[in-house]
This record gives sequence, structure tokens and C-alpha cells, in this order.
Amino acid sequence: MNTYSLLKIAGFFIIPLIVVLVPIIIGQQYGVYRKKKEINMEPSSVGTVVATTFALLAFMLAFTFQIVSSRYDARKALLLDEVTNIRTTYLRSGLLPEPFRSTNKKLLVEYVDLRTDVATDYSKIDYAMSRSKEILDSLWDCAETLAQQDRSSEVYALFTQSVNDMFDSYNQRITMAFEYRIPAIIIWILLIIAFFSMLTLGYNFGISGKGSYRMNLLISIIFAVVMLLILVLDRPETGLAIPSPKPIFTLQSQLKNWQLTNDNQNKELENALK
Repeated sequence: MNTYSLLKIAGFFIIPLIVVLVPIIIGQQYGVYRKKKEINMEPSSVGTVVATTFALLAFMLAFTFQIVSSRYDARKALLLDEVTNIRTTYLRSGLLPEPFRSTNKKLLVEYVDLRTDVATDYSKIDYAMSRSKEILDSLWDCAETLAQQDRSSEVYALFTQSVNDMFDSYNQRITMAFEYRIPAIIIWILLIIAFFSMLTLGYNFGISGKGSYRMNLLISIIFAVVMLLILVLDRPETGLAIPSPKPIFTLQSQLKNWQLTNDNQNKELENALK
């Protein structure tokens, strides 16, 4: 994890922490000041306001978490779809004549290796995306060449369809991971509601004399942790909340075993011909 990612994660925690802690302290100090001026002040009406604002804050948190949770589930489903499409393309490449068969299989093995490299080191994402595009373009060039040779071949049509599915999976995963985000207006509204909710809570603490700085810090940390969870789920590039890469590692093992088997069969065939 690079320095930029660490700073981003720290910001995801510190900013919500400040947004909550500062208004609690301000509200508490103002509540203490009002309590000294009006000794007979009743906190009951303020408690109703606090309950209302916190209910709205809880609703907004649940609404926002539902958005990022559904996208996380979508990224897991897209990963499984991509693994399936890569495996299908590899198997259909075995139906192609040489040299297309060997070339495409090597490209697909490299394509999967790029995915596993990113899973272990997210700093390689830029190179992986660039090289993945080149591999997909090479596969499509192969499909075009085969189509020109025989447009009526069902095998070539199946291979072309599987390559097209790989393009779709790649574009969908990139869009879901790097382009779809929680709308900024939702984050701003959530932070504004949190600010005023904590302001009323601090004011209630001040006039009731029940608050403490330890409690204020605890509430702030809890809210900041929840916001951190929401934000890292929304931004998988942080590397903290990405779907399990186990399916792609399993596929990598399968392809390497198949590749090794094919190489051994080719060597046996060459030896037999000699």
C-alpha cells in the first residue's frame, strides 16, 4: 500500500472524526453556558430534538451503507463472471488452429497473472489495466482474422463471443470499481446532518451535565469508524475492502496446470514424430 492510499484512508477516518467531535464540544460548552444563565432550564425538549436528529442520521447512514454494500456485492458477482468468461475463452482457444491456439492461451495466462498481481499488490493496477487492454485487443484481432478466414465456422463464432464477453466483464468491473461512487451530495448531506445532530447532542450534554470528554471522543470514534467502512467499501482502490481474489487464484492454478499438460503432450508428440 503506497503513501497516497494511506493518506486517503487516514482522511476517511480523521475528517468524520472532526465533523463529529468539534460540534459536540461546541454544543456542550454552549449548553454549560446556557445552564449557568438559566438554572431552571429543562432538558426534556432538547432531548426530543436530539432523538429526532439521530433518527434521521441513522436513516442516512443505513441508506448510504446500503448503496456501498450493493456495489460490493456487484463487484463480487462481476469477478465470478470474469473468471467464468476467461476460462471459457481459454477452453475455446483449444479449438482453434495453430498458431492462434498457443498464442491465445499464453495471452490468457498472462491476463490472469495480471489479475493476481493486482490482488497481491494494488500499486500495479495502472500497468495491469494498460496491459489488459493490449491483451484484449490482441484477442479481438485474432477473432477478426479468424472471421475473415471462415465466417460460417461455429467454432470461430463461439470464440468471438467469448472474447466479447471478456470485454464486457472487463469494462463492467472497471466502471464499477473506479467510476461508480456515492454521489457527493449524499456524503455532504450525511456530514451536515451528523454535524447538527452532534451539536444538539453536545448541547443536551451541557445543559444536563451528563457529558464527558471521554464519552465525546468515544461517540466520535464510533461514527468515524462507520464512515471509514462506508468510504472504503465505496473505493476499492484503497485495498481494504475488495472481494476475495480466491476465484482468480484458483483459475490461475487451473490454467497453469492445463498449460503444463499441453506442453507435455506437444513434447511427446514431437518426440514420437522424430
